[in-house]
Amino acid sequence: MTDTASRPGADLARWEADVVLRDGSVAHVRPIRPDDADGIRRFHARQSPESIYMRFFAPIKQLSERDVQRFTHVDYVDRVALVATVRGEIIGIARYDKIDATTAEVAFNISDAFQGRGVGSVLLEHLAAIAHELGVGKFVADVLPQNRKMIGVFTEAGYEVEHHYDDGVIAVSFRIEPTEQSQAVRLAREHRAESVSMHSVLFPDSIAVVGASRRSDSIGHQLLHNVLAAGFTGRVHAVNTEALEVLGLESHAKVSDIPDEVDLAVVAVPAEAVLDVVRDCADAGVKALLVASAGFAEVGPEGEQRQRELLRTARDAGMRVIGPNSFGVINSHPAVRLNASLAPELPPPGTFGLFAQSGALGIAVLASAARRNLGVSVFASAGNRVDVSGNDFMQYWIDDADTHAVGLYLESMGNPRKFSRIARALALTKPVIVVKSGISSYGVPPGHRARPTGVPPQAFDAMLRQAGVIRVENIHQLFDVAQLVVHQPLPRGRRVAVVGNSDALGALTAEACVSWGLEVTHGPVSLPSEATAEMFAQTLDAAFADEQVDSVLTCFIPPLVTLDAEVVDAVADAAAQSHKPCLATFLGMRGVTEALSAKEFDEQGRRRAVPAYSMPEDAVRALAAATKYGEWRARDQGQRVAPVGIDRAAAEALVDAVLTQSPEGRALTPEEVTALLAAYGITLWPTVPVATADEAVAAAWHLGYPVVVKSVAPAVRHQPGMGGIRVDLHTAASVREAFAALKDRLAALSANSLVVQKMATPGVSCVVSTTEDPLFGPVVSFSVAGPPTELLGDIGHRIPPLTDVDVSDLISSVRAAPLLHGHRGATPVNRAALADLVARMSVLADELPEVASLVLNPVIAHPGGVDVVGAEAIVAPPPVRKDTDRRALP
Repeated sequence: MTDTASRPGADLARWEADVVLRDGSVAHVRPIRPDDADGIRRFHARQSPESIYMRFFAPIKQLSERDVQRFTHVDYVDRVALVATVRGEIIGIARYDKIDATTAEVAFNISDAFQGRGVGSVLLEHLAAIAHELGVGKFVADVLPQNRKMIGVFTEAGYEVEHHYDDGVIAVSFRIEPTEQSQAVRLAREHRAESVSMHSVLFPDSIAVVGASRRSDSIGHQLLHNVLAAGFTGRVHAVNTEALEVLGLESHAKVSDIPDEVDLAVVAVPAEAVLDVVRDCADAGVKALLVASAGFAEVGPEGEQRQRELLRTARDAGMRVIGPNSFGVINSHPAVRLNASLAPELPPPGTFGLFAQSGALGIAVLASAARRNLGVSVFASAGNRVDVSGNDFMQYWIDDADTHAVGLYLESMGNPRKFSRIARALALTKPVIVVKSGISSYGVPPGHRARPTGVPPQAFDAMLRQAGVIRVENIHQLFDVAQLVVHQPLPRGRRVAVVGNSDALGALTAEACVSWGLEVTHGPVSLPSEATAEMFAQTLDAAFADEQVDSVLTCFIPPLVTLDAEVVDAVADAAAQSHKPCLATFLGMRGVTEALSAKEFDEQGRRRAVPAYSMPEDAVRALAAATKYGEWRARDQGQRVAPVGIDRAAAEALVDAVLTQSPEGRALTPEEVTALLAAYGITLWPTVPVATADEAVAAAWHLGYPVVVKSVAPAVRHQPGMGGIRVDLHTAASVREAFAALKDRLAALSANSLVVQKMATPGVSCVVSTTEDPLFGPVVSFSVAGPPTELLGDIGHRIPPLTDVDVSDLISSVRAAPLLHGHRGATPVNRAALADLVARMSVLADELPEVASLVLNPVIAHPGGVDVVGAEAIVAPPPVRKDTDRRALP
């Protein structure tokens, strides 16, 4: 048996992961090592006699040297073992031993102190992923009948478990290939754990402010002052190595000196002192850290190393980290009243959740919310987001009944696949508004961990649309949309009524509606400037009552310097009595005021308010965004595509064979491309290389007329006007003539390598491709071939996994899509066949990260189906995807 340390090239680091447990704390999962012998002995010594008997079926008080040697020395081929650790101590062990090539016996042992916290589920998830990677397809285990917890771990994981009673034990077996149910269970557990971990941050029972100076201009002093001034309902402790008292609180030299359990430590000390504070917090059992200190990865290599040590130290101790360089967190819930931030003034409590990465933007975001009187439920700044990110807070907001809409200002994105998945789940119930200026490496702030990306910005836009996210360009637009979706119902359609007291303002509003894709079906109605509030109310009631109206825009120019309070009341009252959204343009006014709020509460116990905008263009833009979101949320979200006739094992074997021969990767041969596509049910039309006219004629006879003769040189392939192809050849003579002409004409370009291929059915030429991006993972693209792709960049993108609705949206997203639907009297192509091809490509891309790129060009779509006429593929060692089939923190 081979020791792991002696295995040449053993790459076990890819199996290590930090994971969030059911209670929100962090554990580390890794392969077992020979130097874990003492840790195994300590683990066993802490276990109860009952737990030992459940694991070994015998009362083993002490492990023998032989047992310890066998447990800690495995070959990671036929025997695999994982441990979960917290603060360096083993809290769980999982292992399997192969019985045959595809079956392995598994065993688990979870610390008594950590049972019920999801350790067994995490270890099973990771062990199954490794086993699947190494070709094991089935787990078996013998479990004592009284060991209900272990049986529950198996059955609750989403696997179809078979079991029978045999000689005093229950023999359990189950297939471990990922299924829709097992994946759903994994994601649900991830969601619950990460949501709980954020609840621990936002609802601490006790806080310690480390670096709480007596100097009023220091960050530590400001943080402690803000915590106290907000009326935090829990216990507050000051930590200062020099002072005995700060702001009326007894000061402690370090967190471990505090005679109290500390849930959240707010750290504001010089960067070089942070690691000592983190180690002390680990010793004190602190649950989470908020590091406001700067001087980490944003300042250079030394800071990057300090940031890595911060993360590793915190993770090893089971703590989550917000920051470093964080502006802080705010939770306005009356049960906690938490302001652990540098914001001296807070927006009013409300139902809008806010996330901003940088501190400077955090100040701007909170100031904008306060100016508009937009109430905030939770605010968070992740700073360098070494650990906690917007994904974590979105997991929390999915469950938070006090948050009705979410806004995120993102400067970078570390895991777009996970973001897309979580944002979609959140957007199905609550509007998600995102400000993101770009995705290039130039836009990544110093200190943020982000991979480079090779995909165009359009792919990021497509990802947000796919997830139902409302993307805006700046903070101003974020709050324009937020004040609408927080206080008004979502529009049910694009039909708009325009009511006001100015012809010019009404026309401007109507024109803006048309430009944003809204339909003015009522008005513009312009009352005279001297119209009374009663006239205004009657006109508004008529607009709301119109069955051809989904939303109402009211535009009011006050005849005096101040607003007519009666007119404002009329707008608020009319809107409150309707289930249709209402937006108001009062020149010079912006936000949600008390005057525009309903006097009574609705059935959800909320007072609806009419959002006001200073200019009609702002109101219309916000309404258009909310309307598109409402349409997305109301529609059928579709089912995840699962084409039949896929042989994933054959494709994986092909890719593995290529990478074994060429470890750095290479382009596939035509035969290999044909086999790869065939494994996913895609037929590639054969091409026959020919060097002479006689060979061309023979190939034509073999393939069957009509045929084409074309060059395979990159310089002329798919290039209009280059004359690299002759089509619709029906006779041997025409083949000879075409071969001779192309051979002669293209010789000067060194492009006279020719092939013969059967003539495809006339139709619309398309391009379907996939790319494995270091940041986004697999990206599927679709376009109509020729100038739309090559000159206009008219290309649609989506991020797998895709639903059938996603596939349809991708095909329809390109501006040239009308060519597929019978443009100018042509017969529409077979849309179902084209969608099936795109679906198969998406599954291939999702399942085979080794396929660095795959391009089907051309794909001829026609009324009878689709013909894949050309294809090229490159395989390479796969990047490590961040959103994998096992739970892991970045």
